[in-house]
Amino acid sequence: MYLADSRRTQTAASAAAPADRPGRSARIAGTVLALGTVSLVTDVSSEMVTAVLPLYLVTALGVSPLGFGLLDGVYNGASAAVRLLGGLLGDRGGGRHKAVAAAGYGLSALCKPMLLLARTTPLIGLVLAADRTGKGLRTAPRDAMISLATPPAQRGRAFGVHRAMDTAGALAGPLLAFLILRAAPGGYHAVFTVSSCVAALGVLVLVLLVPGRLLRRAEPAPTAARLRPLETLRLPGLRRIALCATLLGLATVSDSFVYLLLQRRLDLSAGWFPLLPLGTAAVYLLLAVPLGALGDRIGRRRTFVLGHTALLGGYTLLLLRPGTGLPLAAAVLALHGLFYAATDGMLAAAAAGTVPEEGRGAGLALVGTGQAAGRFACSIAVGALWGRWGDTTALTVMTCALAIAATAAARLLGPQTDHPGPEEAR
Repeated sequence: MYLADSRRTQTAASAAAPADRPGRSARIAGTVLALGTVSLVTDVSSEMVTAVLPLYLVTALGVSPLGFGLLDGVYNGASAAVRLLGGLLGDRGGGRHKAVAAAGYGLSALCKPMLLLARTTPLIGLVLAADRTGKGLRTAPRDAMISLATPPAQRGRAFGVHRAMDTAGALAGPLLAFLILRAAPGGYHAVFTVSSCVAALGVLVLVLLVPGRLLRRAEPAPTAARLRPLETLRLPGLRRIALCATLLGLATVSDSFVYLLLQRRLDLSAGWFPLLPLGTAAVYLLLAVPLGALGDRIGRRRTFVLGHTALLGGYTLLLLRPGTGLPLAAAVLALHGLFYAATDGMLAAAAAGTVPEEGRGAGLALVGTGQAAGRFACSIAVGALWGRWGDTTALTVMTCALAIAATAAARLLGPQTDHPGPEEAR
């Protein structure tokens, strides 16, 4: 990886030509690395909370499975309501992505200390909703900045690098939470306090290191490409990807439920619970860049669907339980990490090629909104099924649903690799 001056990546058209020549080493834009640093620091903060939140709610506060499902749905799906708004605001005025992203990161940072005060389920729900609102605002503008700073042929790799840096934070967060709980058993508030300080640091890095605007054309875009923000949502390729993301989201059990299922299968103590996300994050970190590059070669849509087959394998292992202890945990977490490495950045990279630069934030937000809404509904459904018939029944239903959704997505997206997007076709 080489650090390229971010000013040289301000137009995708000018950067694409030299980077696509055979024999030239592909460079990662400075903007991508700066955003990766922001995500790394922010994920340390977020994953500290995520690692302990399930046990904190279920054991410390005595929340029921259905109540936890509702809160988990809020945590994973509340961003769906504002993702499109974040994308639209970021696209305004020729590109205000950094300002909107900073507002989102700032809102999430303010919510971390609020967890110290919230003791009832409704108040915790409000804090989590506000935190995820911040995530919804920042996600599409951030991904738009990555795509605008990267030549089209290298987007899978660029998103892979960003997600790898993000996942480094996801590795450090649970480990830090584990160390805090080992030093102070039951010290959830200590975890929330440290998380608040780290989140503030992430906002500072964004303000100081990330350039303001990337979309600066030397001459006006062709008339055919001048789409109003909402018109980008009617692009056929984008609609197809958004539909598949929503279908698969409806059958994607949240991380919290997966870790709770593993904890019950392995009978882990509360102190060891925060280490479970480390397995997922480690595999994700190792595979994010290679799978991003693979998606650039064989097709990002195809790689996205294949990633969900890995998740299906993880669900199947949890149901069949062919082994116990460490081998079962390692296999499930490895498949879980493989799923994220093949799908997280890949979805944004695939969607970016279907939307003109002027509406990039709105287009990516539409896809993310569909996925987040699907996962929100899935969390509520899993919580209800778990509370009524038990965790095995809930997982069985979701395993069947994921198999159906993955088959439907494979047919909708087709076997072909990604076609050139609007900006490549000009």
